[in-house]
Amino acid sequence: MAKTLASIQRQIDKLQKEATAIRAKEVGGVIERIQSAISFYGLTVDDLFGAKPAAKTRGRRKAADPAAKAAAKPKAERVIKYRDEAGNSWTGHGKRPGWFKAALESGKTAEDLLVKS
Repeated sequence: MAKTLASIQRQIDKLQKEATAIRAKEVGGVIERIQSAISFYGLTVDDLFGAKPAAKTRGRRKAADPAAKAAAKPKAERVIKYRDEAGNSWTGHGKRPGWFKAALESGKTAEDLLVKS
């Protein structure tokens, strides 16, 4: 007898249900053995998984405690490279600020805005 797609699909569904039931039974046994070992040895979450990793913020790790944060190397101060008559300033690093773009559009050059030391 030739198999049809419908009969194969029914077999797949039957086997999938059987696999799900077997997995549930096996997982129950594994969980019982793990809980028994944890209880017997008095294990904690830290013993099993280590200390919790620090929360991530924009791809960077936060210091675990204030002492570690204080020990971290401080950022170097940036020297102001550009300034306008209104007192706006920019170090020349990062995205160009709006006041700088506007000054360039009004005919000034970057050299005009350079801070003379």
